[in-house]
Amino acid sequence: MFRFARIAALVLLIVLVATPAFAQVTAKGSPGDGAGAWGAGLVAIGGAYGIGRLAAAAMESMARQPEAGGRIFTSMIISAALIEGFTFFALVICYLQNPWA
Repeated sequence: MFRFARIAALVLLIVLVATPAFAQVTAKGSPGDGAGAWGAGLVAIGGAYGIGRLAAAAMESMARQPEAGGRIFTSMIISAALIEGFTFFALVICYLQNPWA
């Protein structure tokens, strides 16, 4: 139940933060649809969640097998870099899709 409350609070925070984006006006005078703002928010949340789970799993694995810590750490850094790269790419796509940017 507590997890649901945290997720609901996070969704509410996203809605409250992204709402001013819908009030923006494009250069043509029409209001933007805010799809880029929603997309950027979802990408940031997804990337942070993925890296958080990756780090948690790596720390748990290192605690279970300390002798494999170096290999686990190297794999974790490479995976985190790939997640970051995809996140930055997705943010650029969201920025390009944003009509009022």
